[in-house]
Amino acid sequence: MGARVINAKYAPYRLEIRRSRIHRLGVFARQRIPHGRKVIEYEGERVTTQEAQRRGNPNLNYMFAFAKNVIIDGSRGGTGAQYINHSCAPNLRARKVFGHMLFFSARAIQKGEELTLDYKYRGVKKDDYPCACGAPRCRGTLVEDRRDTRGRRAPRQSTA
Repeated sequence: MGARVINAKYAPYRLEIRRSRIHRLGVFARQRIPHGRKVIEYEGERVTTQEAQRRGNPNLNYMFAFAKNVIIDGSRGGTGAQYINHSCAPNLRARKVFGHMLFFSARAIQKGEELTLDYKYRGVKKDDYPCACGAPRCRGTLVEDRRDTRGRRAPRQSTA
């Protein structure tokens, strides 16, 4: 799955990967990040949806849906952004900019704070993807409640 480091070429702020209270590993700010700033680019091997399903791991997901039939596999050539965990109250927003998937700060992020993104899974059962973010208004699942397709993660594939 590659080294567990942040590739500074893709992140203008100092970030680090360490244990997360949300899930396994997470990405944390080593300095304050102002609102509206590019924080990191999500990069990796670009594969078809079919190939992403073949590679799928039901326990870990480093796939990010980029376009129709284009998935970015962060486990191969990732920038460290693949370790960003889900939250129902995220501090990052994903945006496609000139063929790149960029994560911007949705608000000011404090030093030591974990970076989070709303994964917005679609087309899967809510009960299969419980949320552990701990946000006050946690919806209890990684599956989105409304029709919003901006920057969503590709859901894990079930083993059944």
